Order: sequence, then structure tokens, then C-alpha cells
Amino acid sequence: MSDIDVLLQENRRFAPPGHFSEQAHVNSWALHQSAAADMEGYWASRARELDWFTPFTSVLEWTPPRAKWFTGGTLNVAYNCVDRHISTARRNKAAIIFEGEPGDRRTLTYWDLYVEVRKCASMLKSLGVQKGDRVGIYLPLIPEAAIAMLACARIGAIHSVVFGGFSPESLRDRMNDAQAKVVITADGGYRRGQVVPLKRNTDKALEDAPSVQHVIVVQRRPGGLGDESFADMREGRDHWWHRLMAHASTDCPAEPMDSEDVLFILYTSGTTGKPKGIVHTTAGYLTGVAATTRDVFDLKDDDVFWCTADVGWITGHSYLVYGPLANGATIVMYEGAPDWPDKDRFWEICARHGVTVFYTAPTAIRAFMKWGDHWPTRHDLSRLRLLGSVGEPINPEAWVWYHEHIGHGRCPIVDTWWQTETGAIVISPLPGITTTKPGSATKALPGYTAELLDANATVIPTGGGLLALTRPWPSMLRTIWGDDNRYVETYFSKWPGRPDLYFPGDGAKRDDDGFFWILGRVDDVLNVAGHRIGTMEVESALVEHPAVAEAAVVGKVHELKGQALAAFVTLRTGFHHSSELRDELKAFVADKIGAIARPDDILFSADLPKTRSGKIMRRLLRDIAEGRALGDTTTLADPNVVAGLKEQYESQE
Repeated sequence: MSDIDVLLQENRRFAPPGHFSEQAHVNSWALHQSAAADMEGYWASRARELDWFTPFTSVLEWTPPRAKWFTGGTLNVAYNCVDRHISTARRNKAAIIFEGEPGDRRTLTYWDLYVEVRKCASMLKSLGVQKGDRVGIYLPLIPEAAIAMLACARIGAIHSVVFGGFSPESLRDRMNDAQAKVVITADGGYRRGQVVPLKRNTDKALEDAPSVQHVIVVQRRPGGLGDESFADMREGRDHWWHRLMAHASTDCPAEPMDSEDVLFILYTSGTTGKPKGIVHTTAGYLTGVAATTRDVFDLKDDDVFWCTADVGWITGHSYLVYGPLANGATIVMYEGAPDWPDKDRFWEICARHGVTVFYTAPTAIRAFMKWGDHWPTRHDLSRLRLLGSVGEPINPEAWVWYHEHIGHGRCPIVDTWWQTETGAIVISPLPGITTTKPGSATKALPGYTAELLDANATVIPTGGGLLALTRPWPSMLRTIWGDDNRYVETYFSKWPGRPDLYFPGDGAKRDDDGFFWILGRVDDVLNVAGHRIGTMEVESALVEHPAVAEAAVVGKVHELKGQALAAFVTLRTGFHHSSELRDELKAFVADKIGAIARPDDILFSADLPKTRSGKIMRRLLRDIAEGRALGDTTTLADPNVVAGLKEQYESQE
């Protein structure tokens, strides 16, 4: 049974402001209609917005589940993100506005970026890096991370960025799987006032990573905070970035890359066992991210665009680096935590740099709600004109809070659904034409075909079911690095005999207007007394209560109902947990979406276990609720949170 019960109803509507629609890049449904009539023609036109060395001769070759896009063509991603802007008025425009957590700031123009990327590319070549070699990047969120990515793209090296918060073991596994030749790291990075010892972690990781021949170290801690002696430099293997760059040539032409040459490998977060390296290729990926950046964020030449994601995640790849830079945008890059030194750091940055487009995660938005409305009111956010949400479904109350307290009612919100595997945004409002509904990602973008299917691949017009992408798209993953069988089994075998159907692993519902509401992973759908309940709907109901900032709901074995609901709840500032509030919340959920969804257990917690990308790890919460030993916690931002929750839950029983 794949149908999912639809419990939560949301009737609020938000039409695009008239002034916004008038000036939007997409202000009619004609783009949707033309793309639906001729999908390949649509994507060919978007691909031609890029600069090609050799024009492509074929748009799509599709032998399910394998796609090749824009074959016969050659181009270079770094050239499209940097070089082509140098001969325009963007030459002296800010490309990257950087702010470090301690308060240090730098601005790189497109000319600055052009020079630095060419020098970095020459530096890599001087160490023997060639086209097709893999380069690991393990850096804080500093400009050198983007420079290194673009430098790899310039010479045809394949980069694999590992989030700077990951452990030495995680870095080791990824570098071994990719057989990396070089790792670029730093002597440290800042997080909540502490220094993350990246070089030390790298040294530990490379004790068992024999393919790595060279380590390049960025000096992040100059002056009184540390010096070159801070990092233990190993002769012959380790090199200071600034020393190599000082002697690097700026003469490094962009390598013509085949449309299907690999651009990068990105390992998915939260995996257990062997890392899963998602492979993205050159032309299709860049076409997808460039087009969606322009349309979804209505990107204008005078915008200041801030995607708060780290480059260690796909969001940072697509909407901090490649998509915005391909469009010649000015991006903001902030190294640190949103609550350091105070809980208004994000809003201070928005006001100081005149941010106009702001793209962040629901986890962050719920944290802002929890901290209180007074933090954003301290700052002038009047320059903001568009808000975005990414990473997981956003519950309606967080959506409305975001709209009212950050956008002050004037900014459209684009609630975007996509994955590491899709490369670019798939389902999202277009801010100039879509009347949005809080909590709904609305409809598939032009050029994408999303459907709701049952277990027999029959379309479900309205109601709940399994999300599927039914036609290939340019930025789709091509394989899993070194494990093509796993690629087929994981993504194209949900419906036997239909290798043309991509299954993202998510359940969803579709309303009478054809809008999608993402319900989260199918693994998180619960069977309670014969009802298939998406945990996201119960979590959204809990967060509608004025005391609740964040909630995570999981299932636990129940001898009568099959499964019962256990809720882990974080309260807003100013509210305190009690047995009365616990009973009130249970009744509130039952009243809001039905008695079948009433939680059996509610545990109040100061925090929830999250990955370093901000996603709640419900797998660990299920372990707690069912009294099992905790599974792998290496990808958690703070492993102490889950240990404390387990102790608290057991003492409550």
C-alpha cells in the first residue's frame, strides 16, 4: 500500500505582489507551456545561454536509466562562471562578499576571482594534477573553497568537497573511495568561537589514505590567532597555499570539457557503510543550476544573493557557487554559526551587505522562531525582496513566520524541493506567477515532470503517494562513483520494469490545484491502526501550537496499533515544559488533524539530533523511542544531544 493519508489542510494563499510580478523574469505561464510542449527544445534553449567552445549536436540520448545531455558539445564550467564576465561591465563587480565568524571581511571582484582561479589551477597542475584526477576539498566556508572548486573545473580535475565539520574518518572514507590525488585544507576554521582543527583532522584521515600525494594548506589563522607553525607540515607532502599561489602563473587557459565529462563527486550525508558518491557531469549540471538560479530567485544584476549553505552540501555547490556565478551574481559567503556571537548575526549580515535574496533551511527558520522575534527587528531588512527555503519540507507556521518577520509581508517565498541527486531545484514556485500556499513546494519547474504514483506506477491525481520524476533532466546524477549497480538499484528500481521512473525516496500529496506537498522520506511514513501517516503533517500540527518551536515525530512498535507516534518537541523561548503542556499538545494534534495522529509520547528537549547540514536524524530518534542501541552518530553536529535524549526518554518511562 503506497497511498498516504492526507490529514493536514492549509487554506492560506499568498499571491505574488503586483510590483514583483511586473518586473519578474518569468511573469506568465508561457514558459511552463512551451517546456511541456517541447522539453528537449526548452533545455536546448537554456543550454545555449551558456558559452560553448563547440556547439552540441544532440540534446538528449535516453536509454533508461542512463541519460546523456548535449552530446558533441564542449565547454568549461569555470569559464562560464568567471571568464565570460570579464569582458563585460561585471569585470569590477563584487563576485564574493566574504565575512568570517571573527568579523574579518573580504570582497573579491570578478576580476579578482579570475586571477585567483587561474593561479590556483596552475598551482594544481604544478603538483601533477591532470584532467580526470580527483581533488579533495576540506575547507571552512571561505573564498578559497570556491576558488579551489572553480580551479578544478578549469583544468578538468574532479573535485570532491567534504564538509569541514566532518570527522577524520568521514574524510578518509571519501578520499579513499574517490582515490583522491590532492587534498586542499586549512590550518583551522571558526565555529561558535572555537577553532575546528582541519589540518589535524586531515593528517589523521590520511594515515590510511595512500592515494593522496599532496596536501595544500590555507592559512586561515594569521596574526595573533596562530601562525605557520600551528599546522604540522610534512615535508614533501604538505604545501602552504599562499606560498604556492605567490609563484603560480596566471596563464592557464580553460580546458574544453566534453558535455558528459565528470565535474564533481559529492558524497551524501547521513549514510552508513560505504560512502555514496553522487556523480554530476559538466554541461547538464551547469545548465540546470544556471537556469533555476535565474528563474526561481528572479536573479537581477544588482541583487546581493545569500545562500547560507556550506559548499560541503549540494546547496552550496549549486546555489552558492555555480548557479549564481554563472549568472554573474554577487554572493555573500559567511563562515560561522547563525548565533555567534549573538542570535542576530544573520540579520546583521543582511543589513550590512544589503542582501536582497536570502535562501536558508527550515531548521534555521525554526531556530529563529525559537529565539524570538526581537532579534530580526534590531536590523534593517528592507532590502530583502525574495526569500527561499531548502533542505526539507517547511511547516506552514514556520513559513508564515518567515513571511511576516523576515519578509515583512512583501517578499515572495520560494519553498524548493530537490536533492543532491537532482543537482538543481525540481519543484518550486516561480515568484512572479505562483500563488503560494504555506508548506507546499507547489509545482515542478519548466522542463521537469513530477508525478505522484502508487505501487503499480499508476498516477494518483489527488491525495498521497510516492513522488516520481518521469522524464530525465539535465542536472540528474549519472551514476554512483564506482558502484553503478547501486545507482540503478537505489533510484530506478522502485517500479519493476520501469527503469525510466526515478524514485527520490519521498512521499508526497497533491491537492486539487495540482500542488505538491512533500511529506518526507517514505521510510518516515508510519502505519498507525491501518492509516499511513506522514510524520511531517504531525510535526507541522505540533509547530502550529504557540509554545512549540520545532518537533520531530517517529514511530514506535505498538502491540495493538502496529505503530504509535512518539514526538520530540523543542519549545520557544519563554515557555516551560510540564505534564499539562504535554497533554495540551496531544489534544491539540488530535483536534487539528484527527485522533489517529495523537502522539502516545511527547518528550521535551532543548535540542534535536541533527546532521551538520541541519536535518533531523529521525533514525536515531526511532532508536530512542524503541529502546534500541543508538546507531551511527558520526554525522551528527553534536552527538551529545542524542545521548542526553536517550537518557531522558528512558527515565520518563
